[in-house]
Amino acid sequence: MLYEIFFPLKEFFFGFNLFRYITFRTLGAMFTSFLLVLILMPYFIKFMKEKQFRQNEREFGPSSHLSKQGTPTMGGALFIPVAALSSLLWCRFNNLYVPLTLFVMLSFAFIGFLDDYLKKIRKSHNGLSMIQKYSLQFAFSLIFIIGIYFLPGFKEHFTKIYVPYTNELVLTLPPLIMFIFYILVISGASNGVNLTDGIDGLATGLSSIAFAVYGVFAYLAGNIIIANYLLIPYIDKVGEITIIAGSIVGALGGFLWYNAHPAQIFMGDTGALSLGATLGAMAILVKQELLLVIVGLVFVLETLSVALQIIYFKITKGKRIFKMAPLHHHFELSGWSETQVLIRFWIMGITFAMIALASLKIR
Repeated sequence: MLYEIFFPLKEFFFGFNLFRYITFRTLGAMFTSFLLVLILMPYFIKFMKEKQFRQNEREFGPSSHLSKQGTPTMGGALFIPVAALSSLLWCRFNNLYVPLTLFVMLSFAFIGFLDDYLKKIRKSHNGLSMIQKYSLQFAFSLIFIIGIYFLPGFKEHFTKIYVPYTNELVLTLPPLIMFIFYILVISGASNGVNLTDGIDGLATGLSSIAFAVYGVFAYLAGNIIIANYLLIPYIDKVGEITIIAGSIVGALGGFLWYNAHPAQIFMGDTGALSLGATLGAMAILVKQELLLVIVGLVFVLETLSVALQIIYFKITKGKRIFKMAPLHHHFELSGWSETQVLIRFWIMGITFAMIALASLKIR
C-alpha cells in the first residue's frame, strides 16, 4: 500500500524513489512488525492472563517444565496478524504471490487458533483431533496449490523439482504427484515447527533463521540477472515475498523479547502451525523445496525423533530410543540446561542455514 501512495510522488521528492526497491521495503516491513509486536505484546499478555489463556503442561513432560504451568499462550494470535499487516503495508498490491502466501499464513494460524482455543475451554492439552487438524491443513494447502497452479509466471515451474547443489538435475513429475508433494511440504513444515516449540525461544529463533534464508532466496529468484548468474530458477515477481519474510523475521524478533527464557508468553499452535506452513509455501514459490530439509534440519530431526519414538515404542511394547521426544526434551533429561539446548540448537540452525546458502555457489 505504501508503494502505491509514495512511489508516484518521486517526481516531487527523490527520496520516495526508495519505495521501488524490495530491499528498502523489506527493511521497512521488518522494522514495522518488530516495533508493533514489541509495543503491543505487554497489553496482549495482560489480556491473555485476564482471559485465562494459559499453558497446560503435559503430565508426562519434563518435570522442570511444570513451573511453566499458567504462562499465557497464543502469542501467535498477535505476531501473525502484525506480520500480515506489515506485509500488506509494504508489499505491492499487483503481485499475486503476496495474497497467496498471506492466505497460507492466516489460514494455518486459524487452525492453530482453533486448537489453542479448544485446549483452553477444555482445560487440557487436547485440542483439535488429528483428523480435524490434518483435514483443515489439507484443505487450505490445496487451495494455495490450486492458486499457484494457475499463476502465469509460476506454471512452467509447477511440475519441476530443482535438485540443490546442481545446475542441471531437474525432476519433472505429473501435476497430481506435485499436488501431493506440495501438500506434504506445507503440512510437514507446519507440524515440524509445532513439534519444535517446546523450549522458550527455540522455535522462534530457528524460524527467524529459516525465514531469513528464504527471504534471500526469494530476492535472488525474483531478479533475472542474479538468478541467471547463480543458475537458480528465475520466477518473475516472486521477489516480493522477500518482504513477507522480512515482516515475519521482524515480528519474531519482537516476540522473542517476551518469549526468551523465562518466557512471559508462548506462541502456541496459532503461531507455530502458521510459521511452518508459510515457510513451506515460500520454499515452494522459490522452487527450493528440497533445500528446506537442510534449512530446517532441526525441525526435521525433532519430527523424526517423535516418529521413531512412537514406532519403536509400539514394536518393542514399551521400550524407548530417546529419554523423551521431541529431541530437545531428550537433551534436557540428559543433563543439558534449557538455555544450553536453546543456544546449541540455534547454532545448529545457523550452521545448516549457511550450508543451504552455500548451494548458491556449489552447483
